[in-house]
Amino acid sequence: MYSDIPGFPHSTVEGHNGRLLFGTLAGKQVVIMDGRFHFYEGYSMSQLIFPIRVLAAMGIKYLLLSNAAGGVNPHFSVGDIMILTDHINLMPNPLIGPHNNQWGAQFPDMSQAYNRQLIQQAEQLAKAENIPLQKGVYVAMTGPTYETPAEYRFVRIIGGDAVGMSTVPEVIAAHQYGVHCFAVSVITDLGVEGKIEVITHDHVLKAAQQASLKVALLFEKLTNVL
Repeated sequence: MYSDIPGFPHSTVEGHNGRLLFGTLAGKQVVIMDGRFHFYEGYSMSQLIFPIRVLAAMGIKYLLLSNAAGGVNPHFSVGDIMILTDHINLMPNPLIGPHNNQWGAQFPDMSQAYNRQLIQQAEQLAKAENIPLQKGVYVAMTGPTYETPAEYRFVRIIGGDAVGMSTVPEVIAAHQYGVHCFAVSVITDLGVEGKIEVITHDHVLKAAQQASLKVALLFEKLTNVL
């Protein structure tokens, strides 16, 4: 359990079990974080990325992430799986503060935060498994409120395809270390004009669970080729 690991935050959100699992997947050694932490839970950015720095220090080479997100691309539907090709960070940058050279460059280049080779491999694997995919830009906001219609419009205007409350701090920290990152969003609701509905956390969990088997299969197949 996270609570047994010195320095680890603990998950406070329903659906995040708070366990660090070690094992093998597709013949590869893996570490799985069963639950993540969010800025809106009151943690500092340094606390949020502490687990990533621990995993990077342990020697992980690849970081595969998933999240639930609201879709603002009018071509998206609830239940779609979107590969992140890039992000726009509207949270505080997690690298602000004293720097340690062991973490990597103090000013890391972010032109390829999401590994292009992993994206291409995932697209090929998904096609072979008949898993439809979207691709797009993820916009990270603090939460915990879901976005207003005006905020959804703003996210779309600045170039976003989906909006959520996680993932980007972890990617920034891992990329600084030189870890190859790949991430997908499950579109759990729509922030498209004319399609916006009242949503709850239970609604988001249900939509995410419906796509979870496809995401798990994609991650298994991708791990097999790493």
